[in-house]
Amino acid sequence: MAAWFGGPKSRARILARLDSAQLGKVLLLLLCGGDKSTQARDIGRAQRKTKRFDTSAFLDDDEVVAEYLTAALEDPNPDVFLTAIGQVAKARGMSAIAEGAGLGRESLYKALTLGAKPRYDTVLKVLQSLAIKVSLTAA
Repeated sequence: MAAWFGGPKSRARILARLDSAQLGKVLLLLLCGGDKSTQARDIGRAQRKTKRFDTSAFLDDDEVVAEYLTAALEDPNPDVFLTAIGQVAKARGMSAIAEGAGLGRESLYKALTLGAKPRYDTVLKVLQSLAIKVSLTAA
């Protein structure tokens, strides 16, 4: 895996912000140079090469996962946190996490879908299956 600027905490915070930015939208990052004369060609080339960003591919470290979920929980949009839990479950194996939480795989997907309002106990069971401990501190 390529080195990330700032280490695991920075990687986790960047991933959480990317997830937040792309909820329900298409997020296209063009990291190249060019000018007006080649703009249409450059955009067309980028669109042909574009694929959906998969956050779960970068959640390969427990420290990154913990910081990623913390950053997602800080977002005022609850869908960001549910999406983050889903990305961690995907990274660790959705079927195994569903089984560990006592849910069917489809039920887990449904609970973590945008706009879902899962019960507290469902979220807690999934976090326990992910081996994630939640702790609170004074602001």
